[in-house]
Amino acid sequence: MRAMTIESAGRECGTVRVPSYAELLARTDAPAGSSWYVFGPDDELGTVNFATPERVAAAARGIRRGATFNLDLPLDMFAGQEMGGRCAPEQEIIRLGRDYWDDRLDRFFPQGTTQVDGLRHCQHRVHGLYNGFPAAENVPGNPRIGVGKWAERAVAGRGVLVDLAYHYEMVGEPLDVGVGTAIPIEDVVAAADRQGVDFRPGDVLMLRTGWLRGYREGRAVLRGAQPGLLQSHETLSWLWDNQIAAVVADNPGVEVMPPDPSSPFAAEFGEPRDAREAVQAGMMHPHLIALLGFLVGELWDLEALAADCREDGIWESFVTIKPLHLTGGLGSPANAMAIK
Repeated sequence: MRAMTIESAGRECGTVRVPSYAELLARTDAPAGSSWYVFGPDDELGTVNFATPERVAAAARGIRRGATFNLDLPLDMFAGQEMGGRCAPEQEIIRLGRDYWDDRLDRFFPQGTTQVDGLRHCQHRVHGLYNGFPAAENVPGNPRIGVGKWAERAVAGRGVLVDLAYHYEMVGEPLDVGVGTAIPIEDVVAAADRQGVDFRPGDVLMLRTGWLRGYREGRAVLRGAQPGLLQSHETLSWLWDNQIAAVVADNPGVEVMPPDPSSPFAAEFGEPRDAREAVQAGMMHPHLIALLGFLVGELWDLEALAADCREDGIWESFVTIKPLHLTGGLGSPANAMAIK
């Protein structure tokens, strides 16, 4: 099995020396385990900084066939389903005279289907929002650390698809997509080894758990138990030390739900105020997003891409992510595609 981390003493990203996760945990000048100020006191991009122009250019040179793959589900994919208050948009078609029409979307939730979580989507219970952004300023019209910043920058790079569902089938332990199976990062590495693919700084890591296929077949529910990444410092360390620019999955949360009982982050949540908070206790999202600044993507449609990868044996592609240019947005449709 490939080594779990690249280095323990940090490495370069452009002109910035990036501390290792172990070094971040030892910080006293910022929240322990955070990447705050690593890319500067006014950084608004988080791990998207790992997708440097040089790394994007190198990824683009990997395009071989020009085959394109849509990675987004329809905006109304989950119409009628409970999504924690989110709902599918209601489309109205408006006629503009004899020859033209417009449409209008009402009750549009940018995170109602294939999505990216913005840096303002969640805070750490103790330390707050990414890079010290005050929660009191998380209001409409304030552009700081909103998805509009990712839209201005645009996100592209080498996408690596790790087909966990296929891997577990091959080892005789198929995932039950209706059960909260915790996937340790060691299994992600083992699946990548099976596929013969490596990891490079600036990668977009795409995880196929098989949840979406299971949902379509009636074997999984939207707000139920789901397999996903194990909540652990080892998971965070591997993602950070490998300079992953974005981590996305075909399930609703990327990480296992409900959180694994072994989660080291449960104590940070305190006493839950309601059932929803009780379910969230132990989640890794506050560490991924608020402390480390990761671009996290959920409900990505990886089925067609995975089928093609299994056929030609090539598990990397050029991936683009273009969030809505929404000032101060907390999340957005991914508007993602892969090119092989």
